[in-house]
Amino acid sequence: MNAKDAIKYLVVMNHDILEKFVSDFSDDDLLVRPVPGANHTAWQWGHLITSKVGLLSKVPGAQIPTLPEGFDAQHGKETASLDPATGFSTKAEYLALSQQMHAATLAALEGVSEEALDQPSGWDMAPTVGTVLLMIANHDMMHSGQFSVIRRKLGKPVLF
Repeated sequence: MNAKDAIKYLVVMNHDILEKFVSDFSDDDLLVRPVPGANHTAWQWGHLITSKVGLLSKVPGAQIPTLPEGFDAQHGKETASLDPATGFSTKAEYLALSQQMHAATLAALEGVSEEALDQPSGWDMAPTVGTVLLMIANHDMMHSGQFSVIRRKLGKPVLF
């Protein structure tokens, strides 16, 4: 196994886990907060999607899908704690955008060489192209853990 194979495994697995955690959510479930002031799934899922735009911009040659107008603002820090939560997308819309960004991530990974993974990204938190791609996978997993807590609050079955 080479580095690209390992990164692809994490990107695919963590994206699949994220999708599994929201697979039985309704549009209303996406707006449930685990505790007052915590981010609901709709905001977090949108945040993951918008974050991938920024992360993929650090991968040479990445083809980044365009998000709907206003999507990034709807999922910015200013909207995270708004109650009632209004103006968010549907589950179908988040799923479609998430899958587009996932496909773009895999295509970007496919398009870089093993050597390019060591190129500087210009970002201290993930200093190489390879660590940027790993950050995409880790970010999905981090929020999946938060979705798991919301699943418990909603009385949904344990998945793993």
